[in-house]
Amino acid sequence: MSLLEPSPPPALDRLLRPTALPPLPAALPPLTGPGPGAAQLWLVATAAHEESATRYAPLVLGPSELARAEEFRRPTDRATYLCAHVGLRRVLGNHLGVAPRTVSVARSPCPGCGGPHGRPVLPGGHLHFSLSHCEGLSLIAVAATPVGVDVEPVPNPRTLVEAADVLHPAESAELAALSPAIRPAAFARLWTRKEAYLKGLGIGLGADPSTEYVGAGEAPAAPSGWLLADIAVPHGHRAAVAVHRRGIGAGPD
Repeated sequence: MSLLEPSPPPALDRLLRPTALPPLPAALPPLTGPGPGAAQLWLVATAAHEESATRYAPLVLGPSELARAEEFRRPTDRATYLCAHVGLRRVLGNHLGVAPRTVSVARSPCPGCGGPHGRPVLPGGHLHFSLSHCEGLSLIAVAATPVGVDVEPVPNPRTLVEAADVLHPAESAELAALSPAIRPAAFARLWTRKEAYLKGLGIGLGADPSTEYVGAGEAPAAPSGWLLADIAVPHGHRAAVAVHRRGIGAGPD
């Protein structure tokens, strides 16, 4: 679990380090609520969780989640989904003091259109969370204020060309100034910052990503009212977390 400090922004050698979630049937220790400006971060590696998540999924997940898992055609995608959602329910259930299967998650109204597809929320609004997964890896973030997390693989160079229109002009210029060898990793770092922030807002990619500047450099440029930090994840990936700044103060780890 990691604290997201108000200042200074973390450099590459000060990445936030998530806690590796232990596979079932290992129990999680009792968790205290994250303090203002803090994000508790959990890393779920599919290879470590696949066997136990598959076995326990019928006991942990709800019917809609189990049905969604069956829609994945690729076994690797199905396994990552199960590991991510079993892990999320375990973490939330531990925080709330309830069985993972009984955790009730709803959707807040979309801040863009008012539709019922905004940020996932828990009853009472005292605890906020975000989940992101790509093939083989998942991240869970829990915070006392709205939070967004994102993890992505470093893309191939062609992706950078295709994504040019969704970047802020200043971000495009920053990437163009880098050598081609390091540009894909810098893009992944930039993109995870941007998507984490948009998920924290509850809009996601329903908003125009090119209007928000988060920076491609070593230190993220947090939008007003938010904290933004990079997360240490396995080689070949980049990740970031965004936490709303409301009521920032010291919080427990």
